Amino acid sequence: MFADSSVVVLLTLGAYLVGSLSFAVIVSRLMGLDDPRTYGSQNPGATNVLRSGNKQAAVATLLFDALKGYFPVLLVKLYGPAFGLDDRAVALVAISAFIGHLWPVFFAFKGGKGVATAAGILFGVEPLLGAAVMGTWLIVAFFFRYSSLAALAASLFAPAYYLFGNQIAWQTSDAELLAVAVMSALLLMRHKDNIARLVSGQETKIGAKKEAS
Repeated sequence: MFADSSVVVLLTLGAYLVGSLSFAVIVSRLMGLDDPRTYGSQNPGATNVLRSGNKQAAVATLLFDALKGYFPVLLVKLYGPAFGLDDRAVALVAISAFIGHLWPVFFAFKGGKGVATAAGILFGVEPLLGAAVMGTWLIVAFFFRYSSLAALAASLFAPAYYLFGNQIAWQTSDAELLAVAVMSALLLMRHKDNIARLVSGQETKIGAKKEAS
């Protein structure tokens, strides 16, 4: 059991609420752009915001979506031990922030696919793990120009990278491994339509302009 269960509950709830901030929608509104849920893939994420033609908005969305996953995890990593919190608390906060992005309470539970938020979470869990997963995304995206394919590859490799780094770059834990595996599974699930379009050759490449719904 945790030393203080009430602290864990508050942290978990806080992480979910922070994760529920859909920055694709927020940034688009602040910059006077169309709601990203009304064009392209209709996904409130940085890749779809890029289809608006506004690169600054896409970068801001990417950054804030990543940070909302990174900071809750990092705070528990750094300050949790003082409250008797261990890797299980880190895992709970990580999953809560990620679920908040997928099913945000502030946006009718209709969120994004979670790529940027997952990346931020992984950087919070282990910086080298986040770098390895992000590197995989960048390599696949550079050569194939499909954000979804890059996300799928990164999702599949993330748990393997975490296990591979044990005793080399970090100490693994069952709780954190479970959190990484759950996020990977949810990412794959959220990309099921993209998988179908990739197979049929109809998937949109990075940088394509928006198409209104």
